[in-house]
Amino acid sequence: MADVAGNLVLLVLMIGLVLSSLLARRLPMSQMMKMLAAWALIFLTIFVLFSFRAEVKMVWDRVKAEAGFGTQVQADGTVRITKSADGHFHILADVNGHPVEFLVDSGATTTALSAADAAKAGVRTPQLAFPVIVSTANGQAEMQRGRVDRLAIGPIVRDDLGVLISDRLGGTNLLGMNFLSTLKGWRIEGDVMILTP
Repeated sequence: MADVAGNLVLLVLMIGLVLSSLLARRLPMSQMMKMLAAWALIFLTIFVLFSFRAEVKMVWDRVKAEAGFGTQVQADGTVRITKSADGHFHILADVNGHPVEFLVDSGATTTALSAADAAKAGVRTPQLAFPVIVSTANGQAEMQRGRVDRLAIGPIVRDDLGVLISDRLGGTNLLGMNFLSTLKGWRIEGDVMILTP
C-alpha cells in the first residue's frame, strides 16, 4: 500500500511539474494542449514499458541473440554467453553455414535439432538407421541420428558432430554434452556462461 501511495505522489509531482512549466510559458491553449498530449503519451509509454519490463527484456534478449550481441568472443577465443530472461543460456551457432539458435543443456547427452532446423541446415541422416528412443523431461521421444558437417560458435568449430533430430522439439534446439565435452572447459559465473575452446 505504501508503494502505491508513493507512486501516486510521484505521478502527481511529475504531472504538476509538466503543467507548471507549460503554464509558465504562457502558450496559446491549442499549443499547450498539444504539448500536454505529447507528455501524456511519453508518460504512458514509460508506464507500459515498465509494466511489461520482463517481456521487453525477453524480446531484447532475443534480438541480441539473433544479432549475436548476447555472445561475446574474447581475444583468447573464449566465448561468453549472457543468461536470457528465461533463466537459460541461448546461443546462436552456425550449423553448416546456417544460423541456428541453441539452448545450452548440460543435461542433454547429445546435441539435438528440430526437424525443421536440421532440414534447413542440410544435416546428414543415415538412410537405413533405426530411430533412437531418448528419455527427455517430457517423457520418451523417438529421434533420428544425424551428423553435422560443421558447427561453429564464434571461433569454436567442431566438424562431423553427431546429433539427434526430432519433430517433438518444436523450435528448440539443444546444445548437449557431446559438444560441451569437446571444450577445454566450461563454467558459469553469475549470469555468464564461459566456453573455453
